[in-house]
Amino acid sequence: MVKQRFSRPTLTRFSRLLGTAIVAASLWGGAVFAKDPFRTANPRDISAETQAAFEAFFKEGNYPAAAQALAKADPKEPLALAMKASLTYTNLLSEKDKAKQAAMLTEFQGYAGQTRSAAQSLLAKDPLRGNLYLAVSHFLDGMYAFTKEGSLKGTTKVLGELQQIIKYLNAAEAQAPDDPELNLLRGYIDVYSGIYLPFSDSTKGIDRLKKFAGPSYLAERGLAMGYLEMEKYDQAIAAVDRAIAQTPGNPELAYLKAKILIKQKQDQASIPYLEQALKKEAQLPVGLVKEIKYVHRKAKERLAKSS
Repeated sequence: MVKQRFSRPTLTRFSRLLGTAIVAASLWGGAVFAKDPFRTANPRDISAETQAAFEAFFKEGNYPAAAQALAKADPKEPLALAMKASLTYTNLLSEKDKAKQAAMLTEFQGYAGQTRSAAQSLLAKDPLRGNLYLAVSHFLDGMYAFTKEGSLKGTTKVLGELQQIIKYLNAAEAQAPDDPELNLLRGYIDVYSGIYLPFSDSTKGIDRLKKFAGPSYLAERGLAMGYLEMEKYDQAIAAVDRAIAQTPGNPELAYLKAKILIKQKQDQASIPYLEQALKKEAQLPVGLVKEIKYVHRKAKERLAKSS
């Protein structure tokens, strides 16, 4: 059933799901070169620091390592700014002190603005990736408005920003419709727009992730997340297993598989994956660790009641 309104938990989950694609948006030049994780044809060069942060985020699920790499990254590099925004927002969700929350929200807004400025500077050099980052900056603005203004006023702002996101994604697609990076980001957005918004269809997003998106392990992760939200659990398990095979040891993927198993009423099977994720709690955000521990406790409680 399509959910036609954003609640705070929904937007938080929506932002986390999209965050994988958002902070994995386009990579561009640096003084030290590394492999483009998106493209085998016409690859772009990226800085060693950005590459290290990218791999810490997505291959390892290691937030402290990503933060350390980002501290050394080019302050004008859009990907670095988007990653910093994501980290700031994640920390904000775990913070209880109101004053610190307000400061983090202001910092987050600053990164959104810097991401837009960097994207605008990139347009002439690379309109594909410049437009992608303009889309990212509007997503960040929507998250800011929702967090600051609450669900009633914020939802209207989110929907307005979504129109801008689609506008810039269309402009990027006009440049290279089969680009793996474009289809990764747009695939996520199409999937979750179709789930949460009326008059939208998730099918196009699923097709993008299957056929064109890259790198493969992030496309599979997006498929697993999307299928989970769509309640297609067998397909979600197959996709998360493919992602795990490519990035073994990632605690976020272990948690994702556990959540799918729980939806399939396989609490016993979920326990090893929850415990695998918790073995690496030091590299995960505080709020996510609390969530995993809560899910772990509830799964054990259900097992105890059924025995």
